[in-house]
Amino acid sequence: MKENGSIMKKQHVQLSDVDREYLESLVSKGELKAKVYRRAFGLLELNRGKTYTEVSKTLRVTITTLSSWAAKYKENGLEMLHDQPRSGRPVEIDGSQRAKITALACSEPPEGYAQWSLRLLADKVVELGYCERISHTEVAEILKKNELKPHLKRSWCIGKINSRFLARMEQILALYALPYDPNYPVICLDERPCFLIGDRIDPIAMQSGQVRKEHYAYEKHGSCTLFAAIEPLAGSRLAQVHPRRTKKEYTLFCQALAAQYPEAIKIRLVQDNLNTHEVSAFYENLPADEARALADRFEFYFTPKSASWLNMIEIEFSVIARQCLNRRIPNMELLEREVLAIVDDRNAKKVKITWQFTIQSARTKLNSHYVKVQSSNLKFKNS
Repeated sequence: MKENGSIMKKQHVQLSDVDREYLESLVSKGELKAKVYRRAFGLLELNRGKTYTEVSKTLRVTITTLSSWAAKYKENGLEMLHDQPRSGRPVEIDGSQRAKITALACSEPPEGYAQWSLRLLADKVVELGYCERISHTEVAEILKKNELKPHLKRSWCIGKINSRFLARMEQILALYALPYDPNYPVICLDERPCFLIGDRIDPIAMQSGQVRKEHYAYEKHGSCTLFAAIEPLAGSRLAQVHPRRTKKEYTLFCQALAAQYPEAIKIRLVQDNLNTHEVSAFYENLPADEARALADRFEFYFTPKSASWLNMIEIEFSVIARQCLNRRIPNMELLEREVLAIVDDRNAKKVKITWQFTIQSARTKLNSHYVKVQSSNLKFKNS
């Protein structure tokens, strides 16, 4: 086809004058949904003789999509600008069906699955005959209204709450509530394992426009132990890295801790129930007179079993893990250097911990456990 001596490109769409004028006015307004705008602009471009390839690059859609637009225009005219309602009635789910779906989401997933997914739930709902059909998005809406998230889980650490648990918990909470006293500093101590991991292939450093790249393969170089203590009200901390976590290392750390507070009358030491956290450790690694002298420097407080969250050093460990240990460190010397660097920095800034959980809040939050402990004792007296 020729016009003015030039060869015109093939028109994939031939718009009527009325349709063309309407589309041009529609596009010029600039107040369209993106989907409608792309379809209108695409029809105009194809009507002007642009190729599918040219228009697809401009609109960032596939050639297949453009071809379907052209076919739909030839069949239905400008109705193709808007999606037609889908066939079939929307699924109506009554209260009973919603309750069954909610209960299913709270049940154990099928064998072989760690948790329910939305699609797995949708398939199971139909299989059990709760409703004829349902999509995973409709399942999501039902769970959303009930604030259920089967793909998520939270962990907690709390032991059997009995009278012993409550007594130890309140003892520590009362200790945390005391005002700062340099003669009786409150120190929280614990230890955690650190795994030494190295790269098999050197990582690629971060560059402009590219993130740092790390090969998935790594090498294991054993482990070591990080001992740490913090005085929350003063923002002072101490850390040591040792190859093991025996009573010997515990004794060495306590000696360093005592040396850090030479003027203190008593160091009130909060710690967990590990088998190495005992005064016997001093006697196994020091002469008797030195062991007795070291033990006299401390007043020991033990958290209830499975209640390490009551030990404030866990908060410090969390910070160190996120800001220092969340990478591959191949040897103990480098790990010690890095850990001591962040500890020194936090000491210089005197980063403190403000403890919020009080005895009163414990009695409110754990009221049912207090009542249970007291009622069981009353039953014993009355029997």
